[in-house]
Amino acid sequence: MAFQDPFPLMHFSVAIVGALIGVVILLFGRKLFWLCVAAVGFAAGVELAPHVAHEPSPLLALAIALVLGLIGALLALFLQKIAIAVLGFLAGGKLAGAIAAAFFVHYAQYSTIVFVVGGLVGAILLLVLFDWALIVVSSLMGAHLIQSAIVLPASGSTIVFIGLAVLGILVQAASLRRSRGTIA
Repeated sequence: MAFQDPFPLMHFSVAIVGALIGVVILLFGRKLFWLCVAAVGFAAGVELAPHVAHEPSPLLALAIALVLGLIGALLALFLQKIAIAVLGFLAGGKLAGAIAAAFFVHYAQYSTIVFVVGGLVGAILLLVLFDWALIVVSSLMGAHLIQSAIVLPASGSTIVFIGLAVLGILVQAASLRRSRGTIA
C-alpha cells in the first residue's frame, strides 16, 4: 500500500506563500517595513527548516518559516533600529551567498565568511541609507522569493530575478518621490 499524503497541497504552500509575500515586498517593501522584515524571517525559516529536522514535512517547514516571520514582524514593530540592522544583516548575507553561488563554483568553503561580510555590509547600508537601501533590499528579497517559487532553467531564473528586482526598485522609487513631494 502506497503512502498517501494527507496534505497534498501543502507541498506547494511554502512556495505560494513565499511568492505572495514576495510580490507585496517587491512593490511595497519600503512602506511595509515590518512585512519586509517578516519576509526575511520567513525566507530564513524556509532555509533553516532542514537544519532543524532531517527532511522536514512541508507543514513543519511552513510552521518554522511563519514563526521566524512573526518574530521578524514583532522586532520591526517594537525594536525598529535593531530590526533594521537584523534585516540588513540577514538580507545582505543571503544575497551575498546567492551572488557568490552564481559567480563562484567553489564558494561553499567560504560561505560563512561570505554571509557574515554580506550581512555586515547589508546592516550598515540599511542603517545609513535606510529608505534607498530598504527599496533595493526589499526589491531584491521580493524578487528572490518570487523567483524561488518558479521553476525555470538557470538563465531564465536569472532574467526573471533581475527583471523583478528592477521593477520593484522603479515602483518603490516612484512611491518615495511621491511621498516626499518631489517632482521628477
